[in-house]
Amino acid sequence: MPLGLPPALALLTLLTRTASQVRGLARIFAPRCALAISALLVCACSTASNESTKWIQVWSDEFDGAAGARIDSTKWSYERADGCYEGVCGWGNNEKEYYTDAPENIALNGQGQLMIVARVAPPALTCRYGPCRYTSARITTRGKMLAAPGRVEARIKLPAGQGLWPAFWMLGHDSPTTPWPDCGELDIMENKGSQVSTTSSAVHGPGYSGETPFAHSHTLARGVLSDDFHTFAIEWDSLAVRFFVDGTAHYKVTRAEAEHYGKSILDQPFFLMLNLAVGGHFDGDPRSDAILPATMLVDYVRVYVKQ
Repeated sequence: MPLGLPPALALLTLLTRTASQVRGLARIFAPRCALAISALLVCACSTASNESTKWIQVWSDEFDGAAGARIDSTKWSYERADGCYEGVCGWGNNEKEYYTDAPENIALNGQGQLMIVARVAPPALTCRYGPCRYTSARITTRGKMLAAPGRVEARIKLPAGQGLWPAFWMLGHDSPTTPWPDCGELDIMENKGSQVSTTSSAVHGPGYSGETPFAHSHTLARGVLSDDFHTFAIEWDSLAVRFFVDGTAHYKVTRAEAEHYGKSILDQPFFLMLNLAVGGHFDGDPRSDAILPATMLVDYVRVYVKQ
């Protein structure tokens, strides 16, 4: 659903949610909400960044459905192939996966979660470097939903293994008409599979892309990312962007800091991306295929605007 709707229409849309989704949201958010979650799902949760901020949920995917079901095509699109465009392959990062929409790589699990599974590729599949080494999946809300400045979050359980690269991120609304990095990119969560307790967040824009100065790592106080779900979130407006892990703000970049290098990319809507890459510059190519199959589980994705 496009954001920026009048409040009455946004609330009417929320009424269509199913009872199971209401119970699921209440179970997750009730301990942290200042007000009870009503049937309208208007969340008055306080955040670590601003205790007075109240958020209204305007879009979500709870991934409810039968085991093996495809993604909701009204909310997401698949991105396929090995990422060769304009002379650059491997999605610009020398990645080794071939993205598919096959249920072996992406499907609902019947327990309210989306599975994105990286696997050893079948022998007949060809990539730009020869026989493909891996398959996986990548989905986007491009052309389906734009998140206006506000809050976006997802609850995800990550796989472990050197060479894996799970990510939850956003690209500026006019990408690829406006090329990267001018379109802007906000990385809510990236993980090097070799770092089992650490994720990172980053901001990319004109003059601060690639090896951007705006990147920050967050390490769990205890446990590893593959043991349980964790909530990764972002809040942004024209003045600043803040990144969260499990409700704790771990990084902030201001407009003034970005403009020290180039034009700020904060004052715009973004579309969402979820993927599990394999190999490439971020964590290197896997030294062993014994880590596969590897599964990234997504419990939900939710989008909010300020009340």
